[in-house]
Amino acid sequence: MINPEAAFKVVIEAHADEISWFVNYISPEGLIYVIRNGGSDQAIAPSKRVNIHTEKGIVKAVFGWPAIHTRLRSGDGKEPQPKVDNIFLDCGARSRKEVEELGIHVGCVVTFDDLFEELNYDYFICRAIDNRIGGFMIAEVARLLHENKQRLPFGLYIVNAVQEEVGLRGAEMIAKRIKPNVAIITDVTHDTTTPMINKNIEGEIKCGAGPSITYGPAVHNILRDLIIKTAKKEDIPTSCTPLAGARAQTRMRLLTRTTVPLRPSSPSPALHAHHRGDDQKGRRGKHHPPHLPDAAEHHTENQLPVPVTFW
Repeated sequence: MINPEAAFKVVIEAHADEISWFVNYISPEGLIYVIRNGGSDQAIAPSKRVNIHTEKGIVKAVFGWPAIHTRLRSGDGKEPQPKVDNIFLDCGARSRKEVEELGIHVGCVVTFDDLFEELNYDYFICRAIDNRIGGFMIAEVARLLHENKQRLPFGLYIVNAVQEEVGLRGAEMIAKRIKPNVAIITDVTHDTTTPMINKNIEGEIKCGAGPSITYGPAVHNILRDLIIKTAKKEDIPTSCTPLAGARAQTRMRLLTRTTVPLRPSSPSPALHAHHRGDDQKGRRGKHHPPHLPDAAEHHTENQLPVPVTFW
């Protein structure tokens, strides 16, 4: 928090949670079946290594899938597809008893065992970049404010919210507890130049083209336009996208009760998979945080604040 005593409150927010799996059933043979926790994608699960989180510590396992020459095929020769009810985890145990002796039980959380790695040309991959990158962005704002000794005429709350992936409860908590006047919400969006994405439906957004600024019913036009004007003035590239997702709209509206949210996002080609992101090397520290008092000037007691989102 910066200037928590100030009457006008600004929140910059990212969500800190990630998608995962829950242990749902342990077979007599020691195989572990799971259900989703959030939007986990069964299509990418086979052969991926995972961490099973237990009270005894991390237990390593792997999503099993039959080899190509042993898979049972249907009468028309079609390959079986991964589904939540046919993918399973193998932790090396030979029985349910051995699984339980490792500390694994129904309800244990399972996460992919993917670490941070750098690719070529300023890209990186890691798990849960949705929305670690948002947390990085709001932390950078705090760092730049501190390093530039910039004084703010409003209260600034830097928030890593919880449970976005499973119900948006963190956004509701912020709205009720902090009661901000303005919220800038950071998140990720899709790089629609990736194969098998229809730009006619998803629009055109790509890594390296700057943050994507959102238009939509839950977006405050004045605050959004202020951000666009500031970006142009500071020569910061941006792109734009309509906000069509019900989840994002709901998250915005939870804050709308007391807030004018706004949302910057970082494009990624494979959300809820093995994420790739653009780290925009060479841009870190180049720009000062945007000046927000103008947003306060446009807010009145009789005006219902509405969110503005950057993707």
